[in-house]
Amino acid sequence: MSDLIQTVLIYALPVIFAITLHEAAHGYAAQRLGDSTAAMLGRVTLNPLVHIDPIGTILMPLLLYFSTGGAFLFGYAKPVPVRFDHLRHPKRDMVWVALAGPAANLLQALLWGILLYALAAAGVSERFFIDMCKAGMLTNVVMFAFNLFPLPPLDGGRILVGLLPWRQAIMVSKIEPWGFFIVMALVITGVVNSLWMQPLIGVTFDLLKLLLSPLAALIR
Repeated sequence: MSDLIQTVLIYALPVIFAITLHEAAHGYAAQRLGDSTAAMLGRVTLNPLVHIDPIGTILMPLLLYFSTGGAFLFGYAKPVPVRFDHLRHPKRDMVWVALAGPAANLLQALLWGILLYALAAAGVSERFFIDMCKAGMLTNVVMFAFNLFPLPPLDGGRILVGLLPWRQAIMVSKIEPWGFFIVMALVITGVVNSLWMQPLIGVTFDLLKLLLSPLAALIR
């Protein structure tokens, strides 16, 4: 129980930031591109309470943590409402709106990495803060990779629909009503993890390592 409490405390802030900024980024991008639906509903905000779904953000991850011993975790926030027909260039702008969420996670992963090196440079060795920075990087990289999986309703699926020719885009978009269940089945069977998550997470951490290399050199 003490290990669980410590894990929750370490991951709480990174997860809240990761979810909040991911969803707010979608709303902000949509607003900039012509759709103010999310803004009118108060979803373009850094208030985490607006984005947290009691079941998807809190109950489901906790139940999965206890039932699988921490081996499998999954959760989600309240999706930001976007009227793609309100966008100035719906098909093209859909890509930017969808990409905004994962981009926010990638940026946060980089910022947590910068903070990690800043703590090291300042001589801070408190394990709690070091582990929180590492948790921040891991949480955001996982969210970045998972949300880019190319199947609606995930961001990667919406990006794919926006990039494909109209005929193929319509065919892929028809998957969306069942997309969540398909993704969950692929997650449970390990397909998403082995064929998508692990390779993309590895590449993303390599990119972060490259971007953070000047700081690493300075500390040495």
